Amino acid sequence: MKFIISILITAFLSYAFGLYAAFPWYTFAICAVAVALAIHQKPFKAFLSGFIALFLLWGILAFVIDTANNHLLSQKVAQILPLGGSSIAIILVTAFIGGLVAGMSALTGSLIRKI
Repeated sequence: MKFIISILITAFLSYAFGLYAAFPWYTFAICAVAVALAIHQKPFKAFLSGFIALFLLWGILAFVIDTANNHLLSQKVAQILPLGGSSIAIILVTAFIGGLVAGMSALTGSLIRKI
């Protein structure tokens, strides 16, 4: 139960802080650390909860933004990168990077709590 609550709180806080333009894009990492400090979990579960929360959040947000502009920007960026022009591939890469940063942040919070 703590695992699911941790995913939901991390995603909610990251989304809420991301709405304000005054905060930088990496504020979600601070949210992941804070949630991992507040909710005690083993390090692997903390990493996984942070990863899943941001992977889903950034994946969904990127997909919604991408469909709003008919995949124009994502296809052009995917052509620059070695992704074969696939807009889904660039969304998955974006979600993976966000998930990896949040997972490492949550892992850091869990290991700090262990000390």
